[in-house]
Amino acid sequence: MKLTVNAKHIVIDGRIRQSSTGRYVDRLIEHLQKIDSENKYTVLLDPKDKWKPTAKNFTTQVCKIKKFSFNPLQQVAFSKQLKKLRPDLVHFTMTPQQPMFYFDKYVVTTHDLTMLRYTRPGRLPILLHKLRMIGYRLMFWFGNRFAVRIIVASKFVAADLSLKQPSVSNKITVTYEASEPPISENASKPATTNSSHLTANSFLLHVGSPFPHKNIERLIDAFELLVTDTPDLKLVLAGKREHYFEQLQKQIDASPARDNIIVTGFIPDSQLKWLYQNASAYVLPSLSEGFGLPGLEAMAHGCPVVSSDST
Repeated sequence: MKLTVNAKHIVIDGRIRQSSTGRYVDRLIEHLQKIDSENKYTVLLDPKDKWKPTAKNFTTQVCKIKKFSFNPLQQVAFSKQLKKLRPDLVHFTMTPQQPMFYFDKYVVTTHDLTMLRYTRPGRLPILLHKLRMIGYRLMFWFGNRFAVRIIVASKFVAADLSLKQPSVSNKITVTYEASEPPISENASKPATTNSSHLTANSFLLHVGSPFPHKNIERLIDAFELLVTDTPDLKLVLAGKREHYFEQLQKQIDASPARDNIIVTGFIPDSQLKWLYQNASAYVLPSLSEGFGLPGLEAMAHGCPVVSSDST
């Protein structure tokens, strides 16, 4: 396809596309292919990501650099890869993906300031965790400071970032995110152990990994109070089992409401659709959310949402 004389080369860092936050990237590149046939795009992908563009002005390139790496050698290598592409603009789709040694024109998307406030060491020793957070804060500041524009998902995040980093307030643009379209597959009831007896409007639902800011521990505490008055009510926690779920399982095992709590693990979209359609409510107890996409997805399927977060 012949591009116009004034066509620009735009590189989009899409390495997070396969994560939960990557839904933002997925929708971005999906719709850009429909509305922009004038500019040239290169989408950087994780080596395991097999995404293929449908538009002729879009190409992909594998990027083997680890996401959010603080390793100086990887930072330099990433900068070199970007410079070889000779882009007019790079879009880093999550702060701080950008390498500190890249000084050409770029924009960043800052989804929220959650990582600055709610983190735990995970499997790292405390000292290494503290060093990692020093690196994260430095790269977060750097990414916003030298970006030509900063995209945020809500006015709340815009105000929050302006308070945290006042020098960048004049280049923040609010661009609301959209939920996924309703799942098109036929709904099917989850087949996991202890979920077979679920019925419509008999359970509360939460979807996602129990990271510290998700506040799932407090959700379980609140659910224990609810079960006292409604002993048949269930709480369904859906999401990939990983480190934080392993920690949460200890609380569930010790809970007096443990027989009413169902952890499904990762489930396919057809089963997720059934949960959205049949839950009494989707509960979003997060201490911080940039835009609350899981709640929007629930509403897209007609599920009421109860949220504790103002954002």
